Amino acid sequence: MNDDALLKAEDLCRSYRSGSDTIVVLDRVDLAVRAGEMVAIVGASGSGKTTLLQILGTLDAPDSGRLFFRGRELTDKNEPDLAGHRNAHIGFIFQFHHLLPEFTALENVMMPGLINGRPRAALKDKARHLLERVGLGQRLYHRSGELSGGEQQRVALARALVMDPALLLADEPTGNLDAASGNRVFALLHELSRNLGLAVIMVTHNLELARAMDRCLTLADGRLQADRPLSDPDATDNIAT
Repeated sequence: MNDDALLKAEDLCRSYRSGSDTIVVLDRVDLAVRAGEMVAIVGASGSGKTTLLQILGTLDAPDSGRLFFRGRELTDKNEPDLAGHRNAHIGFIFQFHHLLPEFTALENVMMPGLINGRPRAALKDKARHLLERVGLGQRLYHRSGELSGGEQQRVALARALVMDPALLLADEPTGNLDAASGNRVFALLHELSRNLGLAVIMVTHNLELARAMDRCLTLADGRLQADRPLSDPDATDNIAT
């Protein structure tokens, strides 16, 4: 594991009870991600990709194992501390954008900062800048129902960035979009990662997008497999669709 890792997971385990059976979802998972690195996680449906992402984002807790952020252990923290950590350091994007329909694009992007008590004027300027950066400078005052699916997801991306996170966790962020819109959202993620030094961990079924990231890991049988650069001609042998 890398000492300079932004995020490091050690021996993460997670299982669920189903009747009298125990279903192992994560079995001693290790992962290290550096600042500015883009990592794809692929695997069959139901393999535990979303569970892993939720644990990495401290939205769920492992049964055992340890999670570190910039060398600070998180697995021994209480929920208020974890909520503060998420708000300060992690942005989330999901397959469905979860925008608040009664608010404008600008207000939706501002919302995390407003909840955090940030000054409204400065926050408004920042939200406007982010929306301009994702190509929605002319749509600031449109409500989510007035935006296309791709535009809504770009608003969600701007919202995920408004608190200046070091890590962005994306769960099938292009899965509900047509190919052109999905490629546009991914291109923005790639640009922002490179320009801002943002680490990105993305769960996806889209192999084309996975191949465009720095690393692609496969989650199968509870383990992350083949931590291998995609430039390796054999790497795609271990990618599940």
